[in-house]
Amino acid sequence: MSTTTEFQVTGMTCGHCEMSVREEVSEVAGVTEIAVSSKTGKLSVTHEAPIDDAAIIAAVDEAGYAAVRG
Repeated sequence: MSTTTEFQVTGMTCGHCEMSVREEVSEVAGVTEIAVSSKTGKLSVTHEAPIDDAAIIAAVDEAGYAAVRG
């Protein structure tokens, strides 16, 4: 059973920003699908098993942006 968790990301302005976030978040274990929009600042992460919000936030930070669950 898949679960989707949403995050609000600040600092993204373009498709390259989205790609950077997608690449980093895809490395988090358990993530099966990622939807990210620089227009809305929304990041939706679909996962099979429970994931640690901190791992997603750290991945977004690694891409150079800030995220909060929401």
